[in-house]
Amino acid sequence: MSGNPAAVTLEIVDFEDPRAARLRDLLTDELLARYATEEEPHLSEAAQKALSVPPQDFIANVLVLNTVGEAIGHGALRRLNGEWEVKRVITDPAARGTGAATVLMAELERIAASAGARRVILQTGGKQPEAEAFYRKLGYRQIPNYPPYEDAIPSSICFAKQLQPMKDRLPSVLGQE
Repeated sequence: MSGNPAAVTLEIVDFEDPRAARLRDLLTDELLARYATEEEPHLSEAAQKALSVPPQDFIANVLVLNTVGEAIGHGALRRLNGEWEVKRVITDPAARGTGAATVLMAELERIAASAGARRVILQTGGKQPEAEAFYRKLGYRQIPNYPPYEDAIPSSICFAKQLQPMKDRLPSVLGQE
């Protein structure tokens, strides 16, 4: 399926927004289907703790809405050990291939850059090859696993992308006036 990413809109919402919660539930279901085994049907306590983020720690929760206003994508940002971390990225399976995830990631990067971030980081898992390929396509580079994932989820695959903070770009734009 292909689509027009310009046809989507973005909305910053509260963590409790029911549309965001629905998409996060889809993400949880998808991850359990990929990672749960008969021997280990649930995440370890350490992994659960590492992946648990209190709602108040999220700086931004962004929804991608299709042309009829349905939420088809979600992503969030939080501060972690002085870094800007991308979390809870999901595109509704019915909307994959439309460009919604690319627009979402660009918005998360824009938010972080506008706050002065020089890079964003994220964590994914080895059973998500589509996510790995997507992040690489967007210019993310693999980095060593960082806390809290390095010990709690050693199979994590972590990425970073360098950003040009927006405040650093302003003088060149203003200088052209």
